[in-house]
Amino acid sequence: MKNFFPIAAAFSFIAPFAVAEDPYTFSASNRPVSAEELAKGIDRGIEFLLEDQNKDGSWGSPRQTKGLNIYAPAPGAHGAFRTAVTALCISALYESGDAETDEEILESMVRGENYLLAELPKVRRATGDAIYNVWGHGYGIQALVYMHQRAEKLKDAPRCEKIRAVINGQIDRLSRYESVDGGWGYYDFRYQTAKPSSSSISFTTATMLVVFKEAESIEGIEVPDKLIKRAIASIKRQQKNDNTYAYGEYLKLSPMKGINRASGSLGRSQACNIALRMWGDEGITDEVLEEWLTRLGERNGWLSIGRKRPVPHEAWAQVAGYFYYYGHYYAALCIEDLPPEKAAIHQNMLAGVILDLQEKDGSWWDFPFYSYHQPYGTAFAVMTLLRCEK
Repeated sequence: MKNFFPIAAAFSFIAPFAVAEDPYTFSASNRPVSAEELAKGIDRGIEFLLEDQNKDGSWGSPRQTKGLNIYAPAPGAHGAFRTAVTALCISALYESGDAETDEEILESMVRGENYLLAELPKVRRATGDAIYNVWGHGYGIQALVYMHQRAEKLKDAPRCEKIRAVINGQIDRLSRYESVDGGWGYYDFRYQTAKPSSSSISFTTATMLVVFKEAESIEGIEVPDKLIKRAIASIKRQQKNDNTYAYGEYLKLSPMKGINRASGSLGRSQACNIALRMWGDEGITDEVLEEWLTRLGERNGWLSIGRKRPVPHEAWAQVAGYFYYYGHYYAALCIEDLPPEKAAIHQNMLAGVILDLQEKDGSWWDFPFYSYHQPYGTAFAVMTLLRCEK
């Protein structure tokens, strides 16, 4: 998204060998970031999103193809991608808080809302093996929660009711597409059964747990307990003692492969840690969050070296480019859950990392992905920076 964002890692790209930890830290500069610089970066990101929106209210498309593209069977895969990316952009605009004073942002949000309400219920599994729709369902719920908050403020009861119905529909879809192992994957390379026989993927499952917690803030929205319990259990089965997480359950018996080591887990440990913490895991303490935020700063190069590479998992420790802004966004959620006195140093680190990578047009991107990469990267980056404001 994070990690799509970790949408599209074909399992065949994950190399079978272990990669030794690099002796160099490739640490973030941790330079001082002023409030003015932070605000300017956020504003430029928002401006990009406004300019990049499609006429129908969505963001992203199957355009800008290249010689090497991820497996994306049409049309289902692209319906999933577009709704997921659109949902992320809507969430970023909501979180900016500018819609109440900026008519252009408000108009963009409303167009995006209408697109999502119309198209999200149509999102389905693309093929037996491609279950990208889980990303649309998950990030769709996140945006719908924001949309419900705005409708409540406007005392628009019919729209609130419609939004709740769509949220419940997305929860139902995620229940249908839950892996037999518990949790969620986005490929089924086993038997392509109606109830996916896919391996559950740690960060995909963590993403859904986070949005489920957000959804439960709305009265009348309930996520089945059995869904939550199985999802948590699947992540716990992939958790190592140092809070490194296996990429997916199919790799849990190979804990020392590069992708399963700390360097390979930088982009997903943040998501798994905050997901477990949100659902009451007392083992994910402030110290655990801080340790992994420190690792993210000190070993940022492990994620950055994969950034903008066109082949998933071709970088060291089999890191894929689309983990970059996804991983930093969930790191920001971890920071948000810390006491202010502990959060400040990590906020500064994170802000410096993200601002230094902003493109000339105001966007951020980490993986060439049709025309979805700039809007999703920008949405993740903006939401990350908003959590760096003190």
